[in-house]
Amino acid sequence: MHKVLNQIVSSIQQLNEWAGKGISWLTTLLVLLVCFDVVTRYLFSDTQAWIMELEWHLFALIFIIGAGYAFKHDRHVRVDLFYANFSERDKAWVNLIGAILFLLPWTALMIYASFDYALISYQIGEGSPDPGGLPARYVIKFAVTVGMSLLFLQGLASLIESIQVLVNGKTEKESN
Repeated sequence: MHKVLNQIVSSIQQLNEWAGKGISWLTTLLVLLVCFDVVTRYLFSDTQAWIMELEWHLFALIFIIGAGYAFKHDRHVRVDLFYANFSERDKAWVNLIGAILFLLPWTALMIYASFDYALISYQIGEGSPDPGGLPARYVIKFAVTVGMSLLFLQGLASLIESIQVLVNGKTEKESN
């Protein structure tokens, strides 16, 4: 059973690592796009609706798809007033309770709600309301579902690791 749980955790972490590293390349594209937009706006007094929309789509993708990666690397927002000084066992309790009460239910709700929201958007062929804006607005809406799914899976991996710490005193990867 330990081997199966470890394989699940490892697979989830590899998936989030791949997604996070892949999506991080969008930051380069976003910087180039913003620079282009600034130059055209100030030198030529011109910009396009699709450029501004693409900027916020890329920004959203970086944060939405990268959420599981950030959580995996403990780079998410946390109030560390007390947590930083906790023992590994106390941190495991906080992570376990937080995952059960907050992270997993919230992400499950977001997956459910965002999928229906994106599906309706797809069915009606929703695009930008702005002339010259981006078509297929449902793509960014489905990204919320994907990002929350990655975060849910990483929360599940964290939950398993917390249980391992509480039962064994350490995670299986630490004991190997």
